[in-house]
Amino acid sequence: MPQTLDRRRLLATAALGGVVGATGLGSLAPEAAFAAEPATVEPGAPDPNFVEGRISKISGHLLLVTGSDTVLHSIRITDGTSIWKLHPTTFDQVAIGDGLYARGVRLPDGTLAADSVWVNIVNLHAHIAAVGRNLLHLDHKGQRIVAHVVPGRSAAVYNGTPAISDLSLLRVGRHVQVLGAWHPDTNEIDIATVYAAA
Repeated sequence: MPQTLDRRRLLATAALGGVVGATGLGSLAPEAAFAAEPATVEPGAPDPNFVEGRISKISGHLLLVTGSDTVLHSIRITDGTSIWKLHPTTFDQVAIGDGLYARGVRLPDGTLAADSVWVNIVNLHAHIAAVGRNLLHLDHKGQRIVAHVVPGRSAAVYNGTPAISDLSLLRVGRHVQVLGAWHPDTNEIDIATVYAAA
């Protein structure tokens, strides 16, 4: 039976290595969350315009988030906030227990007014251990991840070609990079994009 991963361990091993987030004016595509250069901050200091953590409370349009370092954050969702949760979505799809990355601007009271929020996003480098009907079993640093293919959403990029919905070229033993959305408190994700060699 696969061991369930906690959010901190999954995100720490899968997504945080050197990742900061997209700019407020950038794309909401999941790739954008992992592509932007870090903002200029003092060495060793946290980026004041970036928050990561898990939602502990939702009050109106305010998210209370506990960071992986146990620091508490307040994130204000505005009419201009872009939200991604496997695909661009709306605030009503965000739930207590979801993990997130958020980028925005700090208000005088310390609240982050979010430009972009990526909910449950993961970026995994893994090997395909098995291929099933509408799912992949991945080996990610010795941990088993069940990656679900979402019809009409999941796509594959083979050798840098444009993304297509055909995942049939994925083979056992191949290295892949998977962008997707984590199912909180499980070892399961939904696939947004798989990058692989054909």
